[in-house]
Amino acid sequence: MSNEVSIGNRIILKSWSQIELSKQINSSREFIIRYERNESISFIDMVIKLEEFFGVNVDFLVGKSYSTSFDKETVERIIDIQIMDGDTKAVLFNHIDTYIQNFKTKKLSISNV
Repeated sequence: MSNEVSIGNRIILKSWSQIELSKQINSSREFIIRYERNESISFIDMVIKLEEFFGVNVDFLVGKSYSTSFDKETVERIIDIQIMDGDTKAVLFNHIDTYIQNFKTKKLSISNV
């Protein structure tokens, strides 16, 4: 077994039985065997390849977003926000909501002129 932490290695490290895992994810034992042996490209690997090829994000690719990409600086900030405590998030969201509402109001008033 290689030091790579592939899906197959994760299955083996967790000591899940092929039959039990296949039942839990509603798949076949043969499917699990191919992943354990790293003979099958994972769905995640395929999605990443498609994402890179088309130059879009995963949410757009799977139909969860109409935006094809996200600003990396914004995403990094969102990740930082996720680890904040609830009170800090609430204060920050209050400020953000105020700025967003002001922006929308200004945009609406300009478009109505």
